[in-house]
Amino acid sequence: MSRAKDTPGVKENLRKFCYSNAMRYITDFHIHSKYSRACSKELVPEKLHEWAQYKGIDILGTGDFTHPLWLKELEEKLVPVEAGFFQLNPKYEIRNPKQSGKFRPVRFMLTAEVASIYSQGGKLRRIHTVLVAPSFEVVKKINKELANLGNLTSDGRPILGLSAKGLAQIAFEADPTCLVIPAHAWTPWFSVFGSKSGFDSLAECYEELTPQIFAIETGLSSDPEMNWRLETLDQIALTSSSDAHSLPNLGREATVFELATPTYTELVQALRSKNIEQLLGTIEFYPEEGKYHYDGHAACKVVLAPSETKRQGGRCPQCGKPLTIGVDYRVDELADRPVGFVPPQAPRSQHIVPLAEIIGDAFGQKKGTKKVEQEYWKLIHAFGNEFSILLDLPLDQIGREAHELVTEGIKRVRAGKLVIRPGYDGIYGVVKVFEDDERNEHRQQTLFSKR
Repeated sequence: MSRAKDTPGVKENLRKFCYSNAMRYITDFHIHSKYSRACSKELVPEKLHEWAQYKGIDILGTGDFTHPLWLKELEEKLVPVEAGFFQLNPKYEIRNPKQSGKFRPVRFMLTAEVASIYSQGGKLRRIHTVLVAPSFEVVKKINKELANLGNLTSDGRPILGLSAKGLAQIAFEADPTCLVIPAHAWTPWFSVFGSKSGFDSLAECYEELTPQIFAIETGLSSDPEMNWRLETLDQIALTSSSDAHSLPNLGREATVFELATPTYTELVQALRSKNIEQLLGTIEFYPEEGKYHYDGHAACKVVLAPSETKRQGGRCPQCGKPLTIGVDYRVDELADRPVGFVPPQAPRSQHIVPLAEIIGDAFGQKKGTKKVEQEYWKLIHAFGNEFSILLDLPLDQIGREAHELVTEGIKRVRAGKLVIRPGYDGIYGVVKVFEDDERNEHRQQTLFSKR
């Protein structure tokens, strides 16, 4: 399937999305540390700071503030700057020759993800929540309460027998300005709207606290365009974050703000008000690439669009077992608007493919290979950071440094001209910038032109 061009939302908002705007802040709330299960041991403050510069992230969540050892490390290595924001203590900064020096300061916010597993309404619920706090003092209040309910040292993302509402109560009692954001809100197994263990509405989950839940994270398998189909989400700020388990995945999704003064209070107000002059929009992973976008059964390698799932009665046509219902189906199930509906005053949603993936596709190689790495770091050194390359720089300027197929790949990603195989049942989808025959044809043309 090919992907349509991005929906710009409010046209006058587009000029503010460029990386060169001094008041624009790209933010990645949801990441993890070395203390989270299945996460890289390189996820430490100094490396996070370094890679945020490479990526072009201005405000980065710390992740995992519930873990005692990680919290101790954060207190040691971060120093306060603007109210509610922190920066890396300069003595821990990594100076790397791969970086040209064209970067802006990196700020940190205190964030964590908590997994809640509990029963409500006769059904087992599994809800993941991102917490954001304004200070270490508030974090310690939250952790003190959570430590009475489970072992915070076992995992950077603790699993607690606490309801999502109960978790929100603890956060708001610690400080009313805490952000409580339902994480990857549509993932089948672990989210507030998940088909396997979630709810049909925020009100069903949070009850009287619902007005204090004014933002959700769309997750890798959905994007704002999908969420716009639900009228009940019109008053909810849609955020995107990477949920990174390794350094290269930082910023694969992000939320973009325009802040006159970069403070915690102003950022929270931008989310609460949904003012498109402050909450500019999100940078999106293609949702089809998410591992729960379509329906399917991984064991039988069966992947189905929602319409076909309905024709199959929700069962695998190979073995007859129930299919894992994906995000696209679940959104359609709860939606009260057609595909393509755009609410008035919608913030922008811009889809990207990470630079290393574009380069790998251009060369027909995996992103970790030597040739791909060399091209990646050459461009980072030349232009400063990945978001500037993907979002802003003129293609002719990029072309003076990049391989011509890489430049063409960036052009195609900006235009949304891609071939995509959607993910399903825990298997990531595939986004292709070039088909094999296109790449081979280009090589032949290049060889012929050199004769």
